[in-house]
Amino acid sequence: MLAQAEHDPGSAILVTPSARLAKDVAREIETQLPALERAEAIRRGLERFSAILVTPDLDAACELANEFATEHLQILTADDNTALAKIRNAGAIFVGPYTPVPLGDYYAGPSHVLPTGGTAKFFGPLSCNDFLKASSVVRYDAKSLAEDAADVIDFATREGLTAHARAVGKRKPYTQG
Repeated sequence: MLAQAEHDPGSAILVTPSARLAKDVAREIETQLPALERAEAIRRGLERFSAILVTPDLDAACELANEFATEHLQILTADDNTALAKIRNAGAIFVGPYTPVPLGDYYAGPSHVLPTGGTAKFFGPLSCNDFLKASSVVRYDAKSLAEDAADVIDFATREGLTAHARAVGKRKPYTQG
């Protein structure tokens, strides 16, 4: 939490089903904070943009993490793989006690251009694929069109897009009646 709050402004949120862990972390923050060079900036981040939240269980903690859709997510549980399997929204996920988030900042290799502000719900980290232009290519043969045409015409008609329906209906050879 201290490392993330250090960004100035930084934020850090601990979500845990353990009230004991929540209290221990809060106490440890107060113990470590005075020894840090950027203590004032860290304290501002902790006070303004951070929280320690206690949930009823691990499932609720994971759901809350998915709602936050954080840029960095650290998983430290008794069963990290179970928690990891429940995470759908995070920019970069750091699993286990030997994987501190700063590894991703400096060394471990994942893109450090990560979705912020909850955008991990619909974006992933920047990658080389973001610089590639792609096109979809669709190619049917007569038999495939014959198999699917009625469904496409039905969809188009239900949407009131009769020109779409006719564009399919006018194709030969499948129109037999």
